[in-house]
Amino acid sequence: MSKKSSQSLGAELKSFTAPFRFDGSGTFHLKSHKTNEKGGLDKETAEKIVEANRKRLTDFQERLYAEDRWSLLVMLQGMDASGKDSAIKSIFAGVNPQGCEVYSFKQPTPQELDHDFMWRSMIALPQRGRIGIFNRSYYEECLVTRVHPEILAKEKTPQRLITKNLWRERFEDISAIERYLTRNGTVILKFFLNVSKQEQRERFLDRLDDPSKNWKFSMNDIAERALWPRYMAVYQDIVRHTSTAAAPWYVVPADHKWFARVVIGSAIVSKLETLGLQFPRVEKASLEEFKQVRKALESEGKGRSKRATKNVD
Repeated sequence: MSKKSSQSLGAELKSFTAPFRFDGSGTFHLKSHKTNEKGGLDKETAEKIVEANRKRLTDFQERLYAEDRWSLLVMLQGMDASGKDSAIKSIFAGVNPQGCEVYSFKQPTPQELDHDFMWRSMIALPQRGRIGIFNRSYYEECLVTRVHPEILAKEKTPQRLITKNLWRERFEDISAIERYLTRNGTVILKFFLNVSKQEQRERFLDRLDDPSKNWKFSMNDIAERALWPRYMAVYQDIVRHTSTAAAPWYVVPADHKWFARVVIGSAIVSKLETLGLQFPRVEKASLEEFKQVRKALESEGKGRSKRATKNVD
């Protein structure tokens, strides 16, 4: 796409992305980010933007796949019921499944615990030309294991390495790996779905009322709610220490799912447009070959037409 179109799209969507983007410059306080922001939109208008972004993403994905040079890694973090699953389903509805993979990282398996904490994520990274979506990510090893030290104690990290510097070291390691990936053509977009405790409560109640959603609920969700302040403090620390210009965090207002999808989709398509993705140009020799192929196919069609006429006669 042209440079002009890239600038116009970026300008068009800037109000839905810039207020929520943090690249590590300046200070960051999670409490200063409202969870119920609507960006001046109503739901109907927002859904039109979401649909427009779906079409843009479909076009960009085709170019991304055909060009086969860049890859896109989208990470979504957030408390239970923050809307990660539904955001993925909505935003990527028009994407060709052949060029997109979703990974959901849960409790590490015995095999995964026999490797470093980044291993299971690294083997799931998207290939060139592909989109990879992490529903939760390696940041869980700076989040859940920090809120629940007993989990870290059961993992296989050598005891002498578990010091007061562990979290700072993990932040440094993550930032170094993300810098390495971006230098090799992986675009990284990280989204923290910032939902309020009250809205989570309402969504949990909805799950209890809807038989089709009962399976999503467990008593452990209530136990985790009691640790809400601790989780928010750790999320703030993660955003503060791992936001960079190359791999920024977007703190997405998530009380209104429709607006969260506007922010996430807008950030993705705005970034993809800056890559200048193009379909590969065909060499002159191939164009000449195409002429011969066309000629053969057209001749084949004429032959069939003559045979059909003769049979009728």
